[in-house]
Amino acid sequence: MPERTKNASGEMGVGVKNDEQSWWASPSNVASHFGTSGVAVATATGITHPLDVLKVRLQMQLVGQIGPLTGMGQTFVQVVKKEGPRALYLGLTPALTRSVVYGGLRLGLYEPSKNLCELAFESTNIFMKIASGVVSGAFATLLTNPMEVVKVRLQMNRNVHIGAIGELQKIAAKEGVTALWKGVGPAMARAGALTASQMATYDEFKRVLLKWTPLEEGFYLHLASSTIAGLMSTLITAPMDMVKTRLMLQRESKRDGAYKNGFHCAYKVLITEGPRGLYKGGFTIFARLGPQTTITFVLCEKLRELAGLKAI
Repeated sequence: MPERTKNASGEMGVGVKNDEQSWWASPSNVASHFGTSGVAVATATGITHPLDVLKVRLQMQLVGQIGPLTGMGQTFVQVVKKEGPRALYLGLTPALTRSVVYGGLRLGLYEPSKNLCELAFESTNIFMKIASGVVSGAFATLLTNPMEVVKVRLQMNRNVHIGAIGELQKIAAKEGVTALWKGVGPAMARAGALTASQMATYDEFKRVLLKWTPLEEGFYLHLASSTIAGLMSTLITAPMDMVKTRLMLQRESKRDGAYKNGFHCAYKVLITEGPRGLYKGGFTIFARLGPQTTITFVLCEKLRELAGLKAI
């Protein structure tokens, strides 16, 4: 949190303590700063990956149609029965690779972005936190979108045995290198909204809970704040996640190949599948994103403590 200090005239102002900026003071501190974020996100991703597979399957059901939707439990049974338990871990390699880079940048860039806002505007209010989250999330996604495309393709195709690298080469050869950035617009919007909702909510609720409850910096404060952040981020990002998935899978689906961009995709879903279509797999998203957010923040805070870094 920013420290209130007195300036030369004796007035109170907002300042940043030197030790709060020390994460960039040396290469080892920089590595610890981004490394703790990447490891935390990768661990959470590995634990919740089966739910991510189910989410993608649910988002791709009844494309262009209105009808009864299969629930998460039934989809889980169908996948395990028809494809075996290993199908729940399709796309795990690119998911973990992406999460280390994406997670490290998404969470790691939030704090320096917030510090820059503080230096520029002498404030770290909720709007500065939201802006910091949007920038860090969107930038991280722009760099790692190819890994997300490969992951989603593998999750939908149980007959692929060429692995992540082979799938990457196949997409580039058949569809062109630019295909690896399919859905990057909605993905950046979703990541910006996700990071902003997660980080700003977590950051702000930590501040509120510290001020108004007996909770102190530690596990229970991190648990409560991250649970609230997980719920908020799900409500905001579920439609963007669905649009992103549809765009990335256009070539894999026979029915959904007419989406021109994210807005066109959202419009077609609303017209042909109804408002509920934008929240297909919504419960699965929360079932995954809620625990993933909690694991990420609780673990990241612990790793930062062990690395000698201040709490988020």
